[in-house]
Order: sequence, then C-alpha cells, then structure tokens
Amino acid sequence: MSVEPHLPKETEGAPRRTGRLPLAERLRLGLTVLPSPESRFRKLRETVASHYPQADLEPMRRAFELASQAHHGQSRVTGEPYITHPLAAAQILAELGIDPIAVTAAILHDVPEDTDFALGDLEEKFGPEVAQLVDGVTKLSKFSTHSHEEQQAENIRKMFLAMADDIRVVLIKLADRLHNMRTLYALPVEKQTRIASQTLEIYAPLAERLGIWSVKWELEDLSFKTLEPERYRELARMLDTRRKGREAFIRRAIETLRPELARAGIEADLTGRPKHLYSIWKKMQRKSADLGEIYDVYAIRVLVDEVKDCYAALGVVHSLWRPIPNQFDDYIAVPKPNLYQSLHTAVMSVDGQPLEIQIRTHAMHNVSEVGIAAHWRYKEGSRADREYDQKLAWLRQVMDWQRDVSDATEFVEGVKLDLFQDQVFVFTPKGEVKDLPAGATPLDFAYRIHTDVGHRCIGAKINNRLVPLDYRLKNGDIVEIVTTKGEHGPSRDWLNVVRTSHAKEKIRQWFKRQERDENITHGKESLERELRRLARTNLGAVGQERILEIARAYNFDTLDDFYAAVGYGAVGAQQVVTRLGVVDDAQLALPPTAPPPTPSRQGGVRVKGVGDLLIRFGKCCHPIPGDPIIGFITRGKGVTVHLRNCQTIMGEKETARLIDVEWEEAPQQTYPISIRLEAYDRQGLLADISQIVADARVSIVAANVAVSPDRTASVRATLEVASVAQLARVMSKLEQLKDVISVQRDLG
Repeated sequence: MSVEPHLPKETEGAPRRTGRLPLAERLRLGLTVLPSPESRFRKLRETVASHYPQADLEPMRRAFELASQAHHGQSRVTGEPYITHPLAAAQILAELGIDPIAVTAAILHDVPEDTDFALGDLEEKFGPEVAQLVDGVTKLSKFSTHSHEEQQAENIRKMFLAMADDIRVVLIKLADRLHNMRTLYALPVEKQTRIASQTLEIYAPLAERLGIWSVKWELEDLSFKTLEPERYRELARMLDTRRKGREAFIRRAIETLRPELARAGIEADLTGRPKHLYSIWKKMQRKSADLGEIYDVYAIRVLVDEVKDCYAALGVVHSLWRPIPNQFDDYIAVPKPNLYQSLHTAVMSVDGQPLEIQIRTHAMHNVSEVGIAAHWRYKEGSRADREYDQKLAWLRQVMDWQRDVSDATEFVEGVKLDLFQDQVFVFTPKGEVKDLPAGATPLDFAYRIHTDVGHRCIGAKINNRLVPLDYRLKNGDIVEIVTTKGEHGPSRDWLNVVRTSHAKEKIRQWFKRQERDENITHGKESLERELRRLARTNLGAVGQERILEIARAYNFDTLDDFYAAVGYGAVGAQQVVTRLGVVDDAQLALPPTAPPPTPSRQGGVRVKGVGDLLIRFGKCCHPIPGDPIIGFITRGKGVTVHLRNCQTIMGEKETARLIDVEWEEAPQQTYPISIRLEAYDRQGLLADISQIVADARVSIVAANVAVSPDRTASVRATLEVASVAQLARVMSKLEQLKDVISVQRDLG
C-alpha cells in the first residue's frame, strides 16, 4: 500500500482541462477572478453561526488572521494563495455541522508543518484542545531510517491513535483530503494515482465507517475519475444521455407511488436519489453486468415520520410493484456498524423498469447524511451521546486489539482488513448482532466474544449444526461456540484459519506467553534455515550486533525477545533476512510467476553515479536480484558484479577497483541458479521435483543426480529464476516434499 496523507503545497493544483489555460495562467492574465480569502472566511463564519448561533467565533477570526500571516507568500500550483486550502477544509467541516473548535483547528492544520509557527505557539494562543487537534492531523517528522511506505504507514497509525482520543482529528483529515482530491489535477500522473489509490483504500472507507456518506461518495467518485478516467467519462456520458429519460421515469414513479401512500394514511416526502458513478461501476464489475442490469441506477427515497411508517410504506410499495428477489435489506432492524438505518428494496416498476426504493425516517436520514457529525449538529440530549458512543465502539475495539502491534505497516494492514472490507452480520444465541469482515470464521467470532472463549474453543455450531472451524460465516448465521472447561489453547494452524487481525494477535500472544523458550529456539531455527537456504550463511556469520540492530528496528530490546517474536509468527523470518540484506522487500511482493525471459543479462544492475558501462556477472558466485552485490572494475571489460561475500572479492587486494552497484527496481530477465537437494532415494522423486518446479513456472536448464550406497540421493539442478524471492518460494516447496532432507543454493 502506498500512502501520502497530505499533499505538499508545491504539488497541489486545480483541474487542467484540455483546451483551457491552467488556472494559474488565467489568474495572471486577469481572465479569472477568485473569491478573496476574506470573502471565503465570511462565508465560513456564516455557515458555523447557522449551526451554533450562541457560539463565540472570535477564536476563528484570530485563527484566520494567524494562518493568513503564517502562509503569506505561499501559493498553490493553481496560483491561489495557500490560505484557500485550509479555509476550504474548514468550510467542509462547517457544512457538516462540526463545532467551532474543530473548524478553528482546520484553519490552522497546516501551520506547524509548513510555516515558522510551532505547535506550542498555537497552544499558547488557542488553548490545548485546538493544539491537540492540529497535532493529530500534522504528519510525523521524516526519519531517514524509514522508507516512504513505512513513514506514511506511521502517519496513518498516528492519525488513528489521535482519533481514538478525539474523533474530530479524522474529520479534519477527511476534509483536508477531500479538498486535496478536488484539486488533484495539476499533479504528475504518478502522484495522482498514488494519492487516489490511498484515498480509496483508507479515507473513503473511513468516511463510510463514520457514516459520512456525502464525503465517502465524493472521495470515491474523484478517485474513480483519476484512476479510471476513460471508464468514468464513458459511464458519465451514458448516464447523461439517459438523464432526461431517467428524470421523466423517476417523476412518473413518484406520481404513481405518492397517492398510494396517501391512501394508506402515510405522510411522506418522495425524491429521486442520485447515484454516484463509482458505486454503479463497482456493481457492474461485481455482477459482470451492463448499466441496464443495475437495479439502483433509478432510485427513489421515501422519508416518513415514524419507524412504523417505514414498514407500512414498504407494504404499499410491494403491493404496487413486484419485488425483485434477493434485493431487500432491512438496515432498521439490523443497522450497519456506523448506525446507518434504512429499508432498501428493488422492484419492477413503471413500464417494467427496475427501481430501487429506500425508506427511512427523517431522523435516520439526517444521521445518514452526516454520520458521526450528527453528534455535534444534534448534540443536546442523552440519545445523541449514546449513539455517539455506539458509533465509536468499533474504534475503541480496534485500538485495543492493535495495542500490541509494533510494526506500523502491519497496523495499517490490520485496520484495512478489520474495518474496510465487506462485512457479514451474524447473531449470538441470545440474538445480539456481531459484525465481522467477509470471510470470517467461527474462530474470529469466538475471539470477538472474548479472548478466553477463543482460546478454549473446540467446535462451533451454525444454526444448530456442527461446522468445521474454517467455515465462512454468512449474513444471518446464528453462531454458537463450543468450549472446553479444562486447560486448552489455540493451535498454530489457527493462524491460517482466522481472518481478523484481532484474532491473529490474540493467538500469537498466547504462544508468546506459553511457549517462550520453544519460540526462541523455533525463531533461531527459522532464521538459520532462511539464511542457509538463500545465501549459504548463518547467524554466527552475520553476527549478534547486526541481528540486535535489526531487532531494535522492530522495537525489541533483547535478542531472545526478537527470536521469540520470529518463533510465534509476529515477525517473518524471510522479512528479517530481507533487512539483513539478503532479499529486497520489493522482490518479496513479486507475483509467483516469473516475467518472460529476455535474451540479455547485461541490464538489471546500475553502477551508482555512472552510466553506459558494460556489466557482467561473476561466474564464481552467480548473483541474482535481491542478493547484496558489489562491482569490480576490470581492465577493458567493464564492471563484473559479485556477491558481497564472494570469496573472489573477499580476497581482492586492489580495493580501489571495487565500486558500489545496485539492482534496478524491476529486473525483467531470468538468471541460472544452481541448487542442491538431498533426499532419501525413492521411486518418483525426480518426477515430484519436476512437477513442483513446473508449477512455479520455472525452467530446469540442467540437472544431475547421484545416489550414494546408503540410498541417499543428491540432486544438483540449475533453475532459471527471476529473483531471490522466486527462488525461495521454489526451494520452500521442494523442502516440503516427502523424503527430502534439505534444499539449499549451490554456490560451488
């Protein structure tokens, strides 16, 4: 995942449309006049005052003056003064009805990061509450020891930690991101893609979880427009072509339904419901359907006063038009995790056209539009406070589950997995509703109930029938966990069964507590095996100081703690070997299929600071992408690339001829690598080896078999592989074969 929580000033901009001058040029020529910052602030002040007529808005005015002073002379690529960005973010919050303190913080949210004013200055002038909100939104300082991805994962982690203390942090961040997405077009295409992808992965799902549908829809449509511009334009054109017909159809449907509701004594407001493009496109993709087959392109929203009127209106709709099977959802009886409530149905309506109808009360509609923001807009009364607590229960659970996750990237992936995937809703035997990610198992459910229930689980019943623990839960399942009263604990295999990061973490913690000594031994063995298999080296050769350095990078103070973490699965052995310099992180993410071979092996390596040099690879050590390498300047034959631990290089006296080299980011060739496999000889051994190599789409270019008198077979084979990671996968598969004793690289 690539993350970039905030667009820097020099990369932001407004839309550039074909055939039009960029906004900056139009401003310079006087062809466009934009509202002044002062007029924008007046509009902001009026919006906040409409929701909070008794509030003291003087701090907002002082914040505007300070931000204007701090950002003086700073501009966006569009040519607008930079102050327009924080004012726009604050305006988005104000329209949601967020309180004046958060709006004040939104005006100031870029001041500590981009100007000479420090966070302490804001605390002194505006108080600790505003300063805390600004700090939660501000990015972490950049550390050179972190990669871009790790640093941005830390930013996301910090935001979640801050929003657990005050949810307004993420509301400010959503407003900030929404305005950046509205003005994304002047960025280079690569940055547009990265930011739009992150918006779809993190921010749009977060807005949905908080129930702020208006923000979610706009973020998704803007991301869709950036990532799939042709499909976006095509779908928009198709909808626009049908717009007049669609409006006429909706008008006829409303005119047909309204008198039927009145005849049943139901007072209702009926409106056509706009459908955002991304959701239509997603449904078309999911169902492999054309636009005409998507039922909710045409939609009506029915707003009534009481809950009983919702069900009465549903009866009228179904008596008037034939319901489409499997297209009914009752989110009133079973609200979504963000407390969204509504009845959804699809019917064959006027002229046999499919039509989606949403039915809800006016109060439900208010909450559905602004989600968690309703806590501030309708704050009076204990009911709003109770709903606010319910809305944030999921966040408190997540932060509790993730407390022991030390790696920021793992934290973010866990949040994405637990919160932002499709949900299934299941029931306890007492009728309580639990929501879990799609694909969750009874074990996930058991750990959601209580950690001890998970640890003592020995079986599960779904709808009164016994099921295996890897059963995938479905909406509406009634789940009963069978537990034992005696001493019991999880199995290591459960880590491959559970889906939620919460359950995985609890299982790991159990092994961490129960089997520390065993984990230390297991962790050492795992690292030894990976080092021996990939580089014919071991922990002793690497050295304790280097291992301890890596351990501290993972926030472990002692080697035993670190080995134990590897042993119980919190840290992957191959991940550690990567950091030691044996395998590159990017290569671990390669697909299992090797890229097509190219006829030349001259590319793939770059000499730092030098270009156009002949590159050869040392035949003594056969380096491949991911290996730590060094170059040797030959006389008249360019640079020869060797492994850093190659004996030829280690004994080289002319050290001045050694030069730093590095692998290109995306090598597109294969490399002949020799491996040696030791096994007990048996019939079919070679056939099994060949099958595994073929399944991995790897070629065997040479093979030799020798069988000793004790019936031990030694197989030497040369494989054409694309990277260390691909080689590791093949060797791991071979190691699992029946009667195989060991598999390792053959460095001669």
